[in-house]
Amino acid sequence: QSFVTYVPVLALIAVPFGLVMIQPDLGTSFMLLVGGLAVVFAAGLPRRYVFSALIAGVAALPVLWSQLYSYQKARILTFLNPESDLLGAGYQIAQSKIALGSGGLFGKGFLMGSQSQLNYLPEKQTDFVFTMIGEEFGFVGNLAVLFTYFVILASCLMIAVRCRNRFGQLLCTGISVMLFLYVFVNIGMVTGLLPVVGAPLPLISYGGTAMLTVFIGLGLVVNIALHQHLQDNDLL
Repeated sequence: QSFVTYVPVLALIAVPFGLVMIQPDLGTSFMLLVGGLAVVFAAGLPRRYVFSALIAGVAALPVLWSQLYSYQKARILTFLNPESDLLGAGYQIAQSKIALGSGGLFGKGFLMGSQSQLNYLPEKQTDFVFTMIGEEFGFVGNLAVLFTYFVILASCLMIAVRCRNRFGQLLCTGISVMLFLYVFVNIGMVTGLLPVVGAPLPLISYGGTAMLTVFIGLGLVVNIALHQHLQDNDLL
C-alpha cells in the first residue's frame, strides 16, 4: 500500500499530538504519538515507513531541542547527570531513589515510610506513588504491582489475538500499548531510567481523569471480549 493510504489516519494522530504539545506536555504527547503509531503498525503499516520515520525523528532532534522550554531541558539534563543539582532539578528523583532503596525487600510498613510520610518526596500520591509503595512494602510490593500489570496486559493482548473482527483487535492493541507506555514511563521515571514527566501510574495514582480514562479503556476491552466471536459484518 502507498503512503497516501495512511495519511488520514496519521492526521488523526497528529491533531491530539500537536494540541498536547502546545500545552506544553512533552511526555503525554509522545506517548500519544507512540500509541497511535503502534496501532497503525499493527494494522499493516510497512516497516520501511517505520524506519523512515525513525530516521527523520533522529535527524530532527536538534530542532526539537531548540524548541524545548528551559524546564524541559533541565529535566533531560538532570536525567543525564542526576547529581548535578540535588537540591534543585534533581531533588525529586534523588528522594525517589532514596525511598526505593530504603524500602529493602519487605519495606518499612504501611504509613511508616520516612521519605514519603515526612514529605521529603513530592507528589507521592500521583506520579511517584510507585516509590511510596516500594518504601512501605519493599521490593516484594513493587513486584506484586508489576505482576498485576503483567496479568492485565497479557489478558488484553490475548483478547486482541482471539478477537475475530479487525476493529476489536486494533482497539485492544491500542489500549494495551497505551497502558503499557504509562506503566513503563512512570516506573522508568521514578527509578531514574527515564526523565521525569507527568505520567501517572494507571489504576493507582491519584487523579480522577486518568483513572476514568483507564476504566473506559478496560471497559472497552471487556466488551470486546464478550463479543469477540463476531465478524466485522456482524458489528454493523
